[in-house]
Amino acid sequence: MSRRISTPVDLRVLKEMSRELVHLRLGENVELSADDSFMNILCCAGTGCHAGNSDQIIERFQELIEEAGLKNKVQVIKTGCFGLCQKGPIVAIYPDKVFYTHVKVDDVDQIVREHVMGGKVVEELRMFDIDKETERKIFDIDKIKFYEKQQRIALQNCGRINPENIDEYIAVGGYEALGKVLTSMSPQNVIDVIKKSGLRGRGGAGFPTGTKWQFEKNQPGNEKYVICNADEGDPGAFMDRSILEGDPHAILEGMAIMAYAVGAHHGYIYVRAEYPIAVNRLRIAIAQAEEYGLLGRNIFSSGYDFDLEIRLGAGAFVCGEETALIASIEGRRGMPSPKPPFPAVSGVWGKPTSINNVETIANIAQILLKGPEWYAAIGTEKSKGTKVFALGGKINNTGLVEIPMGTTLREIIYDIGGGCPNGKKFKAVQTGGPSGGCLTENELDTPIDYENLIQAGSMMGSGGMIVLDEDNCMVDVARFYLEFICDESCGKCTPCRVGTKRLLEMLTKITEGNGTMEMLEEMEELCHEIQDTALCGLGQTAPNPVLSSLRYFRDEYEAHIIDKVCPAHVCKDLLTYAIDPTKCRACSLCARNCPADAITGIPGREVYKIDPGKCIRCGYCMTNCHFGAVERH
Repeated sequence: MSRRISTPVDLRVLKEMSRELVHLRLGENVELSADDSFMNILCCAGTGCHAGNSDQIIERFQELIEEAGLKNKVQVIKTGCFGLCQKGPIVAIYPDKVFYTHVKVDDVDQIVREHVMGGKVVEELRMFDIDKETERKIFDIDKIKFYEKQQRIALQNCGRINPENIDEYIAVGGYEALGKVLTSMSPQNVIDVIKKSGLRGRGGAGFPTGTKWQFEKNQPGNEKYVICNADEGDPGAFMDRSILEGDPHAILEGMAIMAYAVGAHHGYIYVRAEYPIAVNRLRIAIAQAEEYGLLGRNIFSSGYDFDLEIRLGAGAFVCGEETALIASIEGRRGMPSPKPPFPAVSGVWGKPTSINNVETIANIAQILLKGPEWYAAIGTEKSKGTKVFALGGKINNTGLVEIPMGTTLREIIYDIGGGCPNGKKFKAVQTGGPSGGCLTENELDTPIDYENLIQAGSMMGSGGMIVLDEDNCMVDVARFYLEFICDESCGKCTPCRVGTKRLLEMLTKITEGNGTMEMLEEMEELCHEIQDTALCGLGQTAPNPVLSSLRYFRDEYEAHIIDKVCPAHVCKDLLTYAIDPTKCRACSLCARNCPADAITGIPGREVYKIDPGKCIRCGYCMTNCHFGAVERH
């Protein structure tokens, strides 16, 4: 039966009814009778853990709990991402505050038998950290280094509540901000709060959110729209996807508040179809919110109406740009349009439209509940609040992190990320994806905010952060991003369609050993021309990876051109393979696995040699040699 909410009082009553669902995860002091013993088993069901069979893990927990007759005392909860993707699938047990990592379906029986029923922690699965001073293991979740320097606002409910249960969202304060806004604040009051908070768009450009809303509110007419941009296309980025999967109601509430502030009554969530879990949970959340009267007509008996619909994108990177996204929503090919007019003046269907990305919207309700001063006190002078990053590449702790603006790159990469694996030396970090640039060890102490990253030659972007080590070739990295840009260019403007193609051609020649020193000057000149003349942000920022790698790693480009070598031994056409005769055991494994018959020798009697004229540089000989005799130069 529907529990329609008509007043803020009803919301408080419902929160009280729902509170018991999550009280153990909130750390609240709840009075329990002597024979009561509640336990919450939280299982990550984000995309990463889902790929590790978390659905089967959840099902197995539920089966065993039911068989043991513990359904009234033990809850098995499906949650969003905990952030520790490197250690998934993850299972957290409260109130014991125990994290189990790399859990398999076969481990569930042991966890239930020993921990749930026996009260004994399964040590071999338990997550721990090492205290550098005492060299002792740290098991306390709150002291784990990965979380120690984080401050979770946009991610606060991810890994904490069941994203498919609206009652759990309400129990942690969900929809209170919407109730407050619709019953006690004017639209201009809401915009003033957002302005005062200093919130800036988290989609890349960092435009002040309140100012964008003000532009739309000031436009005449009653037909206006709001859009959530969930078209996350950067390679290695998964921030928005994780928020949608772990806390979809926060996006619905934030959009309703945004719509009220600007005078809109209809909104779109534009999300790529490659995010099936996120899309499914959004659909569930919208249906639940409509059932409770938190979307639709006369919300909170305020007379305000607002409805939402999901529009699926086909995976075009360019549709992350506002005008291309609008074209896609309208059923046209996703291609950007010149600005002005800006979407706040003429957006979807030619009507005023505000567009914010997922992470921006995830902050809205918290700012309205806790006040703009609270939010403005976090971060730096010009960049307030926190920022979510998808930490990936050559890093020990791959995952999702949310840090206060002003945190340094060194703190993220080493204190949170744990540095590069296998003792490899850090080389660079690519921030902002294809739109950003690489930063070196010299920039590791740079405080992260919009201005500092741009000054250093990169940008914030939506939040992708790819760490590179000594085994990465920076010329090849630049070529990879340009290849991506060429594939994703809509082709509307010549600078992007043709200019990036010429850049890719020159980069490819350099990685093949056919480059010239003149090419470096030509590339720099072409990069600046593309930046100045491309139609949209995709083209204007496309040269950034090339310019930043030229700025910091020009010596690598010169080595490819002058010496015809790849210092990182990555570029295939510049590699040579040879067999060290002092290490060769004449086992013939290399020859037997060579697809080009480029290796000769006599088994057990004569060391093997590689014919460079026949070698196709596939590396199978090195992979199959058990004695380390094959060398790559």
